[in-house]
Amino acid sequence: MIEAFHHPESAAPIGEHTMPMEKFQLVADGAARLPGIRVLSPDPVTREDILRVHTEAYVRAVETGTPRELAESQKFPWTPRLYPSVRYTNGAVLAAARSALVHGISAAIASGFHHACADHGEGFCTFNGLVIALELLHRSGALKNAAVLDLDLHYGNGTATLLRGRPWARALSIYGNDYWDNVCYRDVSTRHHQDGSNHRSIELPAQTDGPQLLEILQQNLSLLLHPTPPDLLLYQAGADPLRDDPYSPLNLGPADLEARDRLVFEFARRHGIPVAWTLAGGYTRPVEKVVHVHLGTFRAALSVHGT
Repeated sequence: MIEAFHHPESAAPIGEHTMPMEKFQLVADGAARLPGIRVLSPDPVTREDILRVHTEAYVRAVETGTPRELAESQKFPWTPRLYPSVRYTNGAVLAAARSALVHGISAAIASGFHHACADHGEGFCTFNGLVIALELLHRSGALKNAAVLDLDLHYGNGTATLLRGRPWARALSIYGNDYWDNVCYRDVSTRHHQDGSNHRSIELPAQTDGPQLLEILQQNLSLLLHPTPPDLLLYQAGADPLRDDPYSPLNLGPADLEARDRLVFEFARRHGIPVAWTLAGGYTRPVEKVVHVHLGTFRAALSVHGT
């Protein structure tokens, strides 16, 4: 049985927005109908948990809405319910990570918020739930080292920045849109990153198709194993590489993304690495197309780990 974590309050009421907040409940409802999936409610992270990764000034801005420019730096309109919602979102990632360490695989029906930096948000990402979860588990002694595999369409700049000072963790981002300083770069040939010892990036050329994506993954997933295999892998399973997505220059259909997910889960199982995945990106309309891709990740997990 695969545990998946979701709380209805994790979707802040921000009105009509590029980010379809309704998708999280739709995915939770769909996942609950799949044999072998149990949807559970997570506890929210605490303010102290968030402050392990983010600055006091930024956390206070998200809590209070002041200063408004900082509170809305992630490009969401501020609401008093934003801060409580992100506590649940980050709580889902932490709960999934803990579950994966026990059961081998788990899911957070929430965003990992991979663009969020220490002192501000970016790209619809408020607090970086990936790094918060890893920081708390590392501090508690639950893991010695960890890795993040980011297969969102956009480069995970916040995660890379936050991991620079955390040498016990590493990140691999394989992306089709670059992202830096709250700006998206659709043409990956226009900007390149200076990778570090624990954060690596691989660009996907425009029109990358399913076979090409799987080949690139097979060539580069081994980067996650060095210098030693991680005690835990957090996987950002993006729906926005879909060819229908308004941001995507890639030629990938739903079946290609499900094959991608299956390959990741097979890699983790082959190397005995617990894996927890989060929902990431997905802006196609109607929202049911995004939900279908996210549920494909559940199907891929069940195909590898059974019921």
